[in-house]
Formats: sequence, structure tokens, C-alpha cells
Amino acid sequence: MDGSAPKDNNTSLLSSPFSSPNVSALLKIKIISWSQETGLPASVCVRVGGRFFNLHKYPLVSKSGYFKRELINSNEVELPQDFPGGPETFEMISLFIYGSSTLVDPFNVASLRCAAEFLEMKDEYSSGNLCERFDIYLNQVVLQSWEDTLIVLQKCQSLDPWAEELLIVSRCIESLAFMACMEILDPERRRDQPVVTLEALSTQRWSSAMVQKILTQNVWIKDLIALPFGFFKRVIGSLRRQGMKEKYVSPVVLFYANSALFYENGAKENADVLLKGILDLLQIGGTGGRVIPVGFYFSLLSESLKLKLDKEYTSKLQNQISRMLHMAQVEDFLLPESGTDDISSSIEMTTMEKIVSTYVVFNMCPNDGNPSPYSSVVAELWDAYLTRIASDAKICAKRFMEFIEIMPISCRQNHDHLYKALNTFLQASSLASCIMVHTELSQDEKNMLCKYLNCQKLSNEVCIEAVQNELMPLRLIVQALFVQQLSTHKALKECSDSFRYAHCGDFSGSIPSSRFANSRSQNLVDSPWVDVEDTRNLPLSFLLEKEMEKPDLCKKEYESTSFRIQTLEQQLLVLKRSIQLQNNSKKREQVSKKVTSCIGTMNLASQRKYASRFLNVFRRLILFSRTKAKKKPSVAGVWTKTM
Repeated sequence: MDGSAPKDNNTSLLSSPFSSPNVSALLKIKIISWSQETGLPASVCVRVGGRFFNLHKYPLVSKSGYFKRELINSNEVELPQDFPGGPETFEMISLFIYGSSTLVDPFNVASLRCAAEFLEMKDEYSSGNLCERFDIYLNQVVLQSWEDTLIVLQKCQSLDPWAEELLIVSRCIESLAFMACMEILDPERRRDQPVVTLEALSTQRWSSAMVQKILTQNVWIKDLIALPFGFFKRVIGSLRRQGMKEKYVSPVVLFYANSALFYENGAKENADVLLKGILDLLQIGGTGGRVIPVGFYFSLLSESLKLKLDKEYTSKLQNQISRMLHMAQVEDFLLPESGTDDISSSIEMTTMEKIVSTYVVFNMCPNDGNPSPYSSVVAELWDAYLTRIASDAKICAKRFMEFIEIMPISCRQNHDHLYKALNTFLQASSLASCIMVHTELSQDEKNMLCKYLNCQKLSNEVCIEAVQNELMPLRLIVQALFVQQLSTHKALKECSDSFRYAHCGDFSGSIPSSRFANSRSQNLVDSPWVDVEDTRNLPLSFLLEKEMEKPDLCKKEYESTSFRIQTLEQQLLVLKRSIQLQNNSKKREQVSKKVTSCIGTMNLASQRKYASRFLNVFRRLILFSRTKAKKKPSVAGVWTKTM
């Protein structure tokens, strides 16, 4: 990201091209040349950080107000330890004093400008003195280039307070912020890769790998997050002052936090101070904070818990996450660290309880009295989270019920995740009882745990699994069987209605299919319950002749299907009686055997098969009964008869 001025070919981002040996050799040549020209020896000794410089008095006093005062009564001067840049910088200043003007670059201009200020090398002592010349170089060369400005800003870290007082740091920060704004606003300066926004980040799960991939495509962001936090914080403030939208500013803060807190390995010094500063930059609670990925907030919250940050900051994070909880993924939630003695009372679980409870308080009963439309999403997330922690055998039944009750049952539109959580907990408890960790759960405890499950809100697959699950209490199994029975009746009724509505118009020729708007099988080919060939488009005479060829076979199939249907009804009656006797403890074993014997007949595939065959035979018998009156009627006569 360059400005109007191109970068000097001799300047590298790694090191300055002007090394100390080269400068020392040039300085010696200058001193010898001056002595030869003037015939005067080098009579002044200047000591800087352990090094001695023998120089001529006149050049020093003619360009430096500092030396003009110090050399009145003495020819020896010792510069203080905090002299900007140290001996290397003074060596270069000496070269400029002797007339050299070619050794300035972005790597040394900041230290040279601070040293010149210390030595008072201003225009009042000599026209075109070093202070003014370095300012011109900074303004017209360095601050017009993104890379050069970054170099100067990095070098200013060791020049405090001189660089701050001379506004070198401020000018660099404002220049970087301006060029960053131009990178986004000016299409001609924009790079090939698109600018990163929070909208783009919200479609991806937050992770360090994702951040690193984005940084390889956005060099200007990568450069900014390499700055020390003090400078980075000021750059962000300048970006906002200059009008950059928050959707562009916040990703830069997110990437900086990821690099400084999560990506770098090893212990980080002053990590708590850094985290507090990042939280302040994010403006949590404002409009900009709502578009930051909630997964990133969870990462910050996890880090704040590890660092034991002030409650003020953790509370802000928890409240912000509660507002955006419906946008989270279960992978974002805090999980207790492995090896935790008591997961149920860990800091992570306690924090997650507070977050979900806060969400319930502020979203379950808004002004209109109706729950938030996202409540069911949060309920499923919470149940999926409980499934993850339910495998810990140390969680007691009472504590697990408290976790379930945090989210009101009315919010759970689907109970599949809740069933999985309960099943995982029962499996862990059963295994724990086998290894004598604690006693096995009683039937009453299982009933209390499973009272939250509504079998009518289970999917068909999960409901069938619940029926066959030996860990589930008998009451739940019976409820699941009853729901399956209702589903069977409904399926048979829909099949019957589908057959009648789809074929009535073909046989009578008087009832159009449009009268049955609610029929699920207006198109018989698409119906999953009919396993026969499509005969709607065949002539009626062809159907009659086909059925008259095998009347005995049709009758036999009808009797067989009728017998099977009667058997199924008897089994359903037995099931109803078993439900009425479920509270009788002496007959529980007998009920279980009957329930087990009925499971096979409740199989959905068998229901479809019986219904399909029944409909096939029923259709054939109707045709057969209509043709029985006449042995060989003509097609026209049959049509008139049916009319």
C-alpha cells in the first residue's frame, strides 16, 4: 500500500543499508579532509555511551546550540545516557555536520530527528539545518509510503519520549490510518482480494486457522496487527476518527486479538492488560459489537476466565454473548477442562448457566408476551451442549435436571437433542454403577429425569429408538409406543384417503380430484404408499379384462389381507390394555413382554407393505364386483352401468 512517493530501492524492511563500519570510515575521511583544508586539528572530544569522537570545534558550534553552550569553557563533552539513538546516531549526525547529506533513510530518520532536536540543530544557528531537513524528509518521503511509515513507527519504540514530543509517532499513525481508509474507499488503490468485513466473517466459524488464511490475502491488516498494542490502539482510534465504518475496523481488532492472545505460543507478558485493552477497543455493548462473531466472544471469555480477569469485563462478555446466543454454534460453548474433578460446578459450567439464564430472562418474555422466535434454536443448542457433558459419570441426577430446567420446556419444539442428552446421561450412570462409582439410578429417578421428554415431539427414528432402549423407564417406553400407535392409525387413514381420492374420479367419472384439496396423493405416482403400477391412464376395458382373468387369486389375496388387518387391530387392542395397566407394578414384566412382541408389528416398513397390498387388492375387488353381474359385457355397457 504505497502513497504517492515510491520506495527507495536501497531501503529494506529488514535492516538499514548504512552500517556502522561504513559510517565510521566516511567520518574519518571527512575529519581528515577538514583538517587538511583548514589546517586545524580535531580539538574537541565528545563521549557518547563509551565511545569517543575527536571532532573540530567550529563545525559543531556553528550548527548546534547545545555544543555552542557546552564548549565555551571546555573542549570535552559527555552526552547523557539517554541520548536518542546512542553512539551510532551521533556518528551519523557528525557526518551531516561535516557536510554529508546522503545517509538518511526510513530506518534512521526518526533517531536522527530526535538527536538533532537534542543538539538544537535548528535554522536559527544555520540555514537548512538538520531539524528542518529531516522534517521535510519525513513529510514528503516517509509519510507518503505505507512501508516506510511502518518502519519509522517501529523505530520510534526506543525513542520515547523524544518521538512523542516531536509528533513523529502521531504523524505516522495518522498517515497509516489515512492510507488504510484510502485502501478501502478508493477502488484504484484496492488490492485484488476483497476487503474483509464482519458480514464475511459471520458466515464462517471463528478459528485461528481461518484468521491466518485471511491475513495472507490482506497485507495491510497483517502489517497493523504486527504493531505494539500501544501504537495499534491509537491507529484504531484514528481509523474511527477519519470515518472508517465499524464493519471494517472491528475485523482488524479481532485479528489482532487472535494473533496476540490465541495464536502465539508460550506465556504472554501482561496478557490481562492486553485483554482489557482489546475489550475496550471492541466497544462491547454498542452497535458495532453486535456484528462481531459470537464465537470470538466465547474465545475472549475463555481467556478472561483463565486470566481471572475483573468481574466487570467478564460480565460484559457474558451479557454480550447472551444477546447473540442464537447465532452461536455448540462448538463455541465453553467446555470444562479435561481432568476437572467436578464438571457440574466448574467455572465453565457456571458461566454457561449464567449466559443461558440471562438469555431466558431477556428473550423469553418480551413486550408482546411471546417468546423470542430464536428460543427454539437456543434450546436445541443447549440440549446438544448437555449431550457433550452428560458423559461425565460424576454429575448427579438432580444437578443434571437443573441443567435441563434452565431452558423452559415450552421452548423445545423438537426433543431429539434432549433425548440424546438423557440417553447419554443414563448410559454414563449405568456404566458408573457397573464399576462401583455410585449406585444405579432407580426407576423413580429415571422417571424424574425423563419427565421432560415429550414423545410427540420426537422424530420417528428417535421415537423408535426410544421404544427399543432398555435404559429408558417403562413409562416413557409406553408413551412412545402409544405415539407410534397413533402414527400408525394416521398413516393407514392417509393411505386410505389417498387411494379413495386418487381413484374415485377414474372409476365413476363424476368426482374431480380438485375437490380433495387436502389429499396428499392427488398424483398417485408420487405417493410412497402405493407400490403398484400406474393404471389411471389405462382403458377401463383393459382393467376389467385383466381382473376377470384371475378372480380366484383376487379373492384369496383379499382374504389374506383382511386377516392380517384383523391381527393388527387385535395387537393394538392389547397395547391399549397394557397402557391402562402400566401403574400396576406386579404386571410390569408382563407388559414389557407384550410391548416387545408388538414392536415388530409397529415397524414402519411393515405398515407401508400391508397398506400397499391392501389398497391393491381393494382396487381389484371393486373392479371384479362391478363386472360380476355380466359375464362378458361390452366396454360401453360397463361404463353406462357404473354411471
